[in-house]
Amino acid sequence: MIKTYLFLIGAIFFEVAGTMLLPISQNFTKLVPTTFLTIFYLSAFYLLTFVVNKLPIAIVYATWSGLGIFTIAILGYIFFNQTLSWQAIAGLFLIVIGVILVNSF
Repeated sequence: MIKTYLFLIGAIFFEVAGTMLLPISQNFTKLVPTTFLTIFYLSAFYLLTFVVNKLPIAIVYATWSGLGIFTIAILGYIFFNQTLSWQAIAGLFLIVIGVILVNSF
């Protein structure tokens, strides 16, 4: 079961890395970021194929998307100077709490 969650964490990492490269790829006109973006997304989906065989797809998708959204919002704030209102921050923490609850039961 630990291996399954490690694959899920890896899938989240690759999805976040690919998403962070989207603005840098400038609408897929920059070859290097676009290449890495493609590799990261394909890696994320590849790892997800192992996870969905062991866990219910609803839990996998809720965890993957929820933690991905949280991480991308934080990294967007840090690297791209995107603003986050207090309501957005509260919503992000509610997402994390929801992911914890979904995986606990």
